[in-house]
Amino acid sequence: MGTDTVATAARGAGTGADRHLPGDCRAHFRAPGGPGGSWLDAFLFSVSLAVAAVPEGLPAVVTVALALGLQRMVQRNALVRRLPSVETLGSVTIICSDKTGTLTRNEMTVQEIVTRRSRYGVTGTGYAPRGEYVRLTDSATAPDVLTASSPPSGSSDPDLRLLLEAGAWCNAAQVVPRKGGSDWQVIGDPTEGALIVAARKAGIDVGERARHVLYEIPFDSERKLMSVVVRQMDGATRLYCKGAPEVVLSRSVAEQDDGRAVPLTTDRKRAILEANGQMAARALRVLAVGYRPQPPDRQGSDAESEFVFVGLVGMLDPPRDEVRLAVDRCREAGIRPVMITGDHPGTALAVAKDLGLAAEGEQAVSGPELERMSDSELVANVEKIAVYARASAEHKLRIVRAWKARGEIVAMTGDGVNDAPAIQAADVGIAMGITGTDVTKEASDMVLTDDNFASIVNAVEEGRGIFDNIRKVLQFLLSCNLGEMLLVLMASLLGWPAPLLPVQLLWVNLVTDGLPALALSLEAPEPDVMRRKPQRSGESVLSPQVGLAVLCQGLLVGGAGLTAFALGLHWHDGDPQWARAVTFCVLVYAELFRALASRSQTRTLWELGPFSNRFLLLAIVVSGLLQASVAVVPFTQRVFDVPIHSRNEWLMIALIALAPVTLIELAKLLPWAWRRTAPV
Repeated sequence: MGTDTVATAARGAGTGADRHLPGDCRAHFRAPGGPGGSWLDAFLFSVSLAVAAVPEGLPAVVTVALALGLQRMVQRNALVRRLPSVETLGSVTIICSDKTGTLTRNEMTVQEIVTRRSRYGVTGTGYAPRGEYVRLTDSATAPDVLTASSPPSGSSDPDLRLLLEAGAWCNAAQVVPRKGGSDWQVIGDPTEGALIVAARKAGIDVGERARHVLYEIPFDSERKLMSVVVRQMDGATRLYCKGAPEVVLSRSVAEQDDGRAVPLTTDRKRAILEANGQMAARALRVLAVGYRPQPPDRQGSDAESEFVFVGLVGMLDPPRDEVRLAVDRCREAGIRPVMITGDHPGTALAVAKDLGLAAEGEQAVSGPELERMSDSELVANVEKIAVYARASAEHKLRIVRAWKARGEIVAMTGDGVNDAPAIQAADVGIAMGITGTDVTKEASDMVLTDDNFASIVNAVEEGRGIFDNIRKVLQFLLSCNLGEMLLVLMASLLGWPAPLLPVQLLWVNLVTDGLPALALSLEAPEPDVMRRKPQRSGESVLSPQVGLAVLCQGLLVGGAGLTAFALGLHWHDGDPQWARAVTFCVLVYAELFRALASRSQTRTLWELGPFSNRFLLLAIVVSGLLQASVAVVPFTQRVFDVPIHSRNEWLMIALIALAPVTLIELAKLLPWAWRRTAPV
């Protein structure tokens, strides 16, 4: 959708009338009481009517509507990079979203640590290095509390200390005080920041990390692993690693047990994975930590092997409070949200159930399970899956294609470089503004400046509102022009004089097509805009329902003008000058008042709030005063050939001008009206 589409619709609406204007006008001006058949007058009137038939100001109004709508989106943390995506947003039926940072706060806090012999709970919230380690034993009445003032040492729990040191070494984040010193913030990855905070709570600080790290193997979504090689104080080297528990376990050959490495048996691997599942089921994001003594001197594929498994770290990343409401709004709007994450299936499913993304009894599909499905199998089963875990960028691309193969309009979020193909393949690609890479942002249609899922839903609401507003403007302008054309055509068929002079017709078009149409484009989204099903992809802005509304309202406006002209001729003994003056004022005010009814096809003015669009009220007042000045100021009276009206004539003008908007508003109350089915 864009100004070209709307302009084409507008031109099409007036084309048929333009072909017959000269003949109609010649016959019209030969009518009794007309100007006497002057070809010059007929030509001028024909040109005026042709101008009135096509709302030439519509493309400009639509451009302004889009610009102001995009500005509102920015205020709601959604930056649209490609204009056509505004239309597509209103048609979105599937939103595939990352979990961390989008559905959750991305504020990691270590809550639980498991080693071979012990399990610890960690107190404290946020990134402040204040908290305690509570050893969770079978006897809950006698917990062993370890604080920063009495940190766990080699004699108390060497395995815990080693795990915390490994997490601090295998790290590229910084935790620093905010300005003012009242709070702390993470510079870098929040997961790594949480590991630093956990170490500091136990009094462990690795100091100047850069001086001791020999080389680093960065994390990537395919390996699900990060490693660093550190030169220790005694000169020996050691590799520390952290990553997905199943990955670290698969590369481990031993396990840390009370300060020494012991063989890692199959039973122990099974027990560790079971503990991992239990932690994940409580919505904890679980990492495994390990090390390798005497790693290779140089970086290579064989460095990340022969690990000694140390333990598990469970972190809590709480869901965003506003996301639960956003998910409910998606359901009401006919949009299905889908979670795609690299986390453990248990963690993903627990968070999804908490947010209402997955129902009881549903299961998450993991990346390996997805790989075992063929493309046709995925297309057949994609509707049954709400949560994908341990998913990679390649899996995201397959999921997008599967949904599109079923005819759905898909929005996909992403932040990493590897997410770019999936974002480009989606109908609406959404990049993260805070954590997203430049490559991802360049590939996207929209950027979330706050990385929040709720902002996607807000953008969909604004997108639907923009599309609705363009329809309202189109409906208003086309029905105004249709009313003017019907007035002239009916007067001609009845053999009456011209109901309007060329200058009057141009003035009507100028006053009604300007400020009121622009103010309609500023209308806020209707309260029920997110309780409707998504509009069909590629749906024309000039839908059958809008066309019917244009016809009905055009008939009302034309009928009001024709009634005013007939009464004016009757009251003034067939004098067309007085009749035109009355018709001129009725037509302008009828169209101005009808702008109030154009705010919605389904909701009455009182339901919307008469004063909720102050710009429209101001536009109507300004345009109405301009019309009043034409009727009462001597100079403009002469220019527009409008004599002074009596009080009775002004009363008649007001009553007739109010008739169309009154009938339209009453029609909205009828049970067969557009209330249940109208798109706007």
